[in-house]
Amino acid sequence: MSILLPKIGQLAIFVYGFFIALSLVIPIILTKHAAQRSGVDQEKILNLCFYLLLAAIFGARFIYVLLNPAKFLADPLEIIKIWKGGLVFYGGIMTAVATGFIYAKKVNLPGWKTIDLFVPSIVIGHCLSKLGCFFGGCRLGKLYDLPWAVSLIQPESIISRGAPLQSAHLYTALNSLLIFSILLLLRRYKKFDGQQFWVCVFLYGIAGLLIGIFHNDYQGYYVYGVVPVSQILAGLMAATAVFVLVYHGRKTPSD
Repeated sequence: MSILLPKIGQLAIFVYGFFIALSLVIPIILTKHAAQRSGVDQEKILNLCFYLLLAAIFGARFIYVLLNPAKFLADPLEIIKIWKGGLVFYGGIMTAVATGFIYAKKVNLPGWKTIDLFVPSIVIGHCLSKLGCFFGGCRLGKLYDLPWAVSLIQPESIISRGAPLQSAHLYTALNSLLIFSILLLLRRYKKFDGQQFWVCVFLYGIAGLLIGIFHNDYQGYYVYGVVPVSQILAGLMAATAVFVLVYHGRKTPSD
């Protein structure tokens, strides 16, 4: 597992940073094309991309800090050091969706339609960011002796171990790629605004329940010492999405 890309002169580019950069740039390009195809104001969408990025980082960091109060009470300046890691995906999604609705209402964009434009792009961005996490050696899975298990030996990795570990980030990246493909396939069968979002929430919820089995939740977020909080959130996401999709499925006449 290579940590550095080939140097350009004296410039060293980490694979982790490369994929994180891609996870920001590519979704913006895809969303811009989606807006053009749907007849939505592209300038407003590009402005929204900026606000969503800030909101997602804030929300993801806020939840992480909330789950680690002792660490940040001891040194509050650590809160702003996001380059050291510590972002919670669910927190970023919640603040991004809320920001999207507020901005859409302010500039007269259709709320759920706008959210749907972003969903596939966010999913592919999540895929790329998880590849970056994999190459950064960040929070891999449980010990498991499988042919595709990985061992981290580089000192540059965030976590340095020699034992075989589950490639949990690769599982998540492949899952995101699959969800992205499903969303593109279902786009032509869309029956109501918001459908792409809720289908995505359902698929991520189910995937979270399954992939969570392989994660090594070293931070110890368990309910009664048994069920990881991340899996509980995933289950709630899936259940909520099923309710919304069934409700709209009954409400919306079949074509």
